[in-house]
Amino acid sequence: MTNQIKCPKCGEEIEVSEALSATVREQVERGLTEKIFKEAELKFKTEAAEESKVIKEELDFKTKKLDEARESERLLRQEKLRLEDEKKSFELEKQKQMDIEREKIRQQTLLEASDAHRLKDLEKEKMINDLKKSLEDAQLKASQSSQQLQGEVQELDLESYLQTAFPSDEINPVGKGVKGADISQVVRTNLGTICGVILWESKRTKAWVDDWAVKLKDDLRASKANIPVIVTTVLPKEIKSGFGFFQGVWVAEPKYIQPLAEILRKNLIDVAREKHNGQDRGTKADMIYTYLTSDAFVQQIQSIIEVHQNMQLQISKERASFEKIWKEREAQAERILMSTAGIYGSIQGVAGQSLPPVKGLDLLEP
Repeated sequence: MTNQIKCPKCGEEIEVSEALSATVREQVERGLTEKIFKEAELKFKTEAAEESKVIKEELDFKTKKLDEARESERLLRQEKLRLEDEKKSFELEKQKQMDIEREKIRQQTLLEASDAHRLKDLEKEKMINDLKKSLEDAQLKASQSSQQLQGEVQELDLESYLQTAFPSDEINPVGKGVKGADISQVVRTNLGTICGVILWESKRTKAWVDDWAVKLKDDLRASKANIPVIVTTVLPKEIKSGFGFFQGVWVAEPKYIQPLAEILRKNLIDVAREKHNGQDRGTKADMIYTYLTSDAFVQQIQSIIEVHQNMQLQISKERASFEKIWKEREAQAERILMSTAGIYGSIQGVAGQSLPPVKGLDLLEP
């Protein structure tokens, strides 16, 4: 019996002992190899794990440092951005403040300039107004002076004419500021007998004033003169011709002075002559007659008549007012009566003759 076996792999015949030893050896080697391999693998794994751990720790450390660096950079960038924003905001706010201050300075400058200009305008306006007022005052004074001068010229012309035309008369001009007419003409005959007094008032204006006549009549009564005359360039609307009689006063244009003066003077002389011819009456009755035929009495009567006329005018106005009120009340009473008659007639139409008659609503019997 042989102690050989055939190798199933290579087909070579080998001894059993050798095969067994080889098998054992192979198994041992394999076991050792596996052990070594395992140990090496374990060592490698251990070393690799340690190395990996170190690498990981180093990587973690580096990653942490990198993250810290990134965070620091982020914070730095953020801080930089914040600082830049703050700087921009500060510059913007500073610019706004500068703009505000610049606008304030501009507005203040404009205000000061406007105030200065306004004050200058006010000064100019005041100067213009003062000049206008001075001009108006000067024009008014010139106009008043011109009117006064014109009036004085007309008055002097009237005085000169009266003195020239009637040398025997006493011509007395009334000074300025003295109450009374402009000129008082005392009419005298050639023998020096006083026949009466004519009061002359000279007016040279643009419009007629009714109070002139009232004032001259007051002056007439106060001076106990005889005839009042107003010489004016403007006549009252009631006088259509160049002269006439207005409210007890003679009114004439300057061109009618000569005929009017001669006629009025002649009348005074004629009246004085008639009075002189009847001087043989020396009794009280003659004195009363003289007073009753005097101009003073006539003027007093005229004054009373003027007051009476004013009272009559007021009475007429009051009568017209009361007539209006009475007419209104009469119409109201008539309407009441007609309404009552209408009601009575309607009831009588229903009730017939049974309705008693009402006095005042029946027809009068023939």
